[in-house]
Amino acid sequence: MMLSWFDAGAASAFGTSLAAFFVERVPPGSNLSDKKFAAKVQDVLNKMALQVDRFKADNPLNTYKKAKLGNAFKWALRDAGYEAAYIEKISEWLVLRL
Repeated sequence: MMLSWFDAGAASAFGTSLAAFFVERVPPGSNLSDKKFAAKVQDVLNKMALQVDRFKADNPLNTYKKAKLGNAFKWALRDAGYEAAYIEKISEWLVLRL
């Protein structure tokens, strides 16, 4: 029972896949106008929110698993080439959603 508390493989994999979903739809360095870019990002975040809600329903998340999910998400965005401030903003959105 206690060991399942530390089994965060599914959470890490979900964080990475969620970042891939974001990167695919909002590539780093997009040249969209601010208003158009904000609308597109908001649409992507709404779709991500649905995925997060489904994942949470199927996978109970403790503090450790939330941290692993958020960390995997953040590093995947960093590897994709987003700016640090933007990564922090999007990661904060995800953590608050969890």
